[in-house]
Amino acid sequence: MNQKDEDLNLDLADKIGNLFQRLTKYSPYNLRAESLKFQFAKRPESFKKYDNVEKIKLPMPNLNRIININEIIKKRKSIREFSDKPISLDDISYLCWFSTGIQRIEHNFRFRTTPSAGALYPIETYLVVNNVDNLEQGIYHYSILDYSLEIVKKGNFKEKMVMAALGQEFCRSASIIFCHSAIFGRSIWKYSQRAFRYIYIEVGHIAQNLSLAVAALNLGGCHIGAFFDDLINDIIGLDGENESILYLTPIGSLNH
Repeated sequence: MNQKDEDLNLDLADKIGNLFQRLTKYSPYNLRAESLKFQFAKRPESFKKYDNVEKIKLPMPNLNRIININEIIKKRKSIREFSDKPISLDDISYLCWFSTGIQRIEHNFRFRTTPSAGALYPIETYLVVNNVDNLEQGIYHYSILDYSLEIVKKGNFKEKMVMAALGQEFCRSASIIFCHSAIFGRSIWKYSQRAFRYIYIEVGHIAQNLSLAVAALNLGGCHIGAFFDDLINDIIGLDGENESILYLTPIGSLNH
């Protein structure tokens, strides 16, 4: 890369936020054009699955839990210190369902616990397991359709996750790290470049639901948006182009 190219890249980097806002705007013209393209495209799948992998069936979540939403919102806060007490599969089941689980089926659509533009659901959930009762350390994919955890990789990923998260040490002591990714093509199919706005909004919806579920279970957690993208994608096993990690949430037992 020559100096001219470097200067151009630096100039674009300083303006990328404004460019993103401008280039993803709707206008009467581009909205009509996108509508025509959408009419002839095939709707993408809304569920990812790993073939020929071991699966751990999750227990059904306890949806009869009595929750005072006022108290839960008052309790919600970012917690970065955890005890060494493991969390349970029941906890994981509740966290997974509350954040991205299937809530109801209507008109042949499986609607989830968080809103999604066009009900396209571009967000996938991976779990880096460090300290969970009756669950090996490793990386798992949450299979929403059959309510199970698919084993992606086995092993201890604590040090790699700390490194990927810019040295944030509480990734090491967390019992589990929720890693939310986006499969961009699911939303681009209908919304073209506007899709990126909706994807980032949606992962925020999911993170808030997850925060409330964490508080309801008397656990602690903290969201992380600062990480080395390529490194975290490599750890999880994603290409970083068609699918990429957007958000991390380390969760653990409270350190009283």
